[in-house]
Amino acid sequence: MRTTANLAATAASLALLIGSSVITPSSAQADEQANKLIQEGKEIAFDRKMGNCLACHLIDDGVSPGNIGPPLVAMKARYPNREKLYSQIYDPMVANPGTRMPPFGKHAILSEDQLNKVVDYLYTL
Repeated sequence: MRTTANLAATAASLALLIGSSVITPSSAQADEQANKLIQEGKEIAFDRKMGNCLACHLIDDGVSPGNIGPPLVAMKARYPNREKLYSQIYDPMVANPGTRMPPFGKHAILSEDQLNKVVDYLYTL
């Protein structure tokens, strides 16, 4: 026979379990949200009026890529520091004054949100 203390502890555990599942998104929801942001980043990178990365870079599933810039592969290995990759896209002239790459952030070609989505996408390559 359960005591009142046992029943109270069980009820408290269930309330905590149910409450935390409502407040905290499931890993499937988190994965879905991350995939959505990555897809948006890809769309920005491939859009000729926005990132237009394919004009200069080879990207795995891009059509008619350019060859002015380096291929965008193994980006996490090449830029283990996410902030450094973000900065490279924001204003590449800081690291390479002679670059042909436009400063997407400095010249407000892309917003901070768009730049972060592009970096999220590039980290999948």
